[in-house]
Amino acid sequence: MSQESDQPEFPALSDDEIHKSLDDIATLLASQGNRLDEQTKVLNRLREVATEARQAAFAAREQTDPEQYADFAVTLVEDRTGKIIDRMNDVASGLIRASNHTTTVLKEAEQDRSAAQRQLWEREQKLDRFKRRLPLAGLGVLVLALAMTVTLPRFMASYGPTCAVLGGVWTTTSTNTDVCAFYRE
Repeated sequence: MSQESDQPEFPALSDDEIHKSLDDIATLLASQGNRLDEQTKVLNRLREVATEARQAAFAAREQTDPEQYADFAVTLVEDRTGKIIDRMNDVASGLIRASNHTTTVLKEAEQDRSAAQRQLWEREQKLDRFKRRLPLAGLGVLVLALAMTVTLPRFMASYGPTCAVLGGVWTTTSTNTDVCAFYRE
């Protein structure tokens, strides 16, 4: 080694040796390049796997997040029960309408029944009044019949044409009074 440089001195190489060394270095560089390409592919694949794993971890974290899971459950329950509740509300509204209609019909029927009962009661009252008056009317008819029995012939005998209808003869008495006389044969 020389004292001037820190490098050791090497013997000079021949052209073949330099050529062979350059070929070896080129082969080594090509081999290293291929390895680097393969390692780059592996690293890229590793990056893809890591990205997928990170995305899976985020998805798993979101799925296991109690707040988000509760929101999902609430949304699911609201969606499923909302339609049922809407149908139940429709049915309840229909039942209320039917109940109101039934109440109205029943009130009308009650009014009709009350009117029919009132009419029946009024007829019964009229019949009771008639029944109470019937004996009086019968007595009145009897009294009238008796009165007519006594007075009708006398009244009819007061006039000449009706006297003949009764079978009597219209004559004048010695006191000059016209009378209806009935003779026996």
